[in-house]
Amino acid sequence: MKLHFKKIGEGKPLLILHGLFGLGDNWATLSKAFALNGFCVYQIDQRNHGRSEHSFDFNYAFMANDLKLLMEDEKLETADLIGHSMGGKTAMFFAREYPKLVNKMIVADISPSYYPQHHHAVLSALHSMDLSQLTSRRQAEEILRNALNDEGTIQFLLKNLYWKTDTQLDWRFGLQEIEDNIEMVGEALPGDDVIAVPTLFLKGERSGYIQFEQEELIHKRFSNVEIKTVPNAGHWLHAENPKAFLEMSLAFLKK
Repeated sequence: MKLHFKKIGEGKPLLILHGLFGLGDNWATLSKAFALNGFCVYQIDQRNHGRSEHSFDFNYAFMANDLKLLMEDEKLETADLIGHSMGGKTAMFFAREYPKLVNKMIVADISPSYYPQHHHAVLSALHSMDLSQLTSRRQAEEILRNALNDEGTIQFLLKNLYWKTDTQLDWRFGLQEIEDNIEMVGEALPGDDVIAVPTLFLKGERSGYIQFEQEELIHKRFSNVEIKTVPNAGHWLHAENPKAFLEMSLAFLKK
C-alpha cells in the first residue's frame, strides 16, 4: 500500500510511525525539531490511519511491507526509525525483516512482548456515536466525554474527526478495519532471533508498558540496545515530555 506522509527538512532520513488511532500529524512539533537538527523527517500515516488507505489486511507484516515500499519509492537506502506503541511494533517487525535498511531505531513505550487487547472502552465509545446524526464536533466531544474519563484520549481521538462533506463528519481511521483486527495490535514479535540494529527503547516513567519482564525480553531479542526512562511521562511520553524525548532521541541518533 502507498502510504500518505509529510516530509520536513533535509538531511538523514528519519521515519516516524504513530500509534493506534494516531496519525503522522501527532508528531508535527517534534518533526520540526528533528528537522532543525539535520534530519529529513517523514511523518507517516500507517494503513487504516490518517490519510492512508483503509484495508482489512491489517497486521505488522503488511505494515512493515508498506514501509519498505515507501523507502523504495523515495529511493532511501537506509533510514532511522522512531515508532510509538503500535508504530514501535511496526518498526521492530521491519528491523527484523529488513535489518540492512535500518540505521538506528527508537522504540517508544512498547516492547516485543504480547499485550492483551485493552482498547474495549475506546472502541465502545466510538461505536456509540452515529456520525450521520451529528451536526458539530462539540456533539462528538460530549459523547466521548460521557464514555471516557481520560481527557488526553478524548482530544487524541478528536484529531481524527473531520468534515468529509459540508454536512457529514467522519473518522480518518478505518474503525471497522481496525476493530476486526484489534487482536493483532498486541501481537508479539515472532521468532527468537536476535536483532543487531542499534536500538533505543524509551519508556515513560509513569507507564506500565515496559516492566522488568519486558526488559528481559528486550535484552534477549536485541544485541545492541539501550533502555532509558523519560521522566514525568506516561505512555504518551513524546507528548507529555517532548523536551526530554527529543534530547534523548537526538543523543542516541547522533552518537
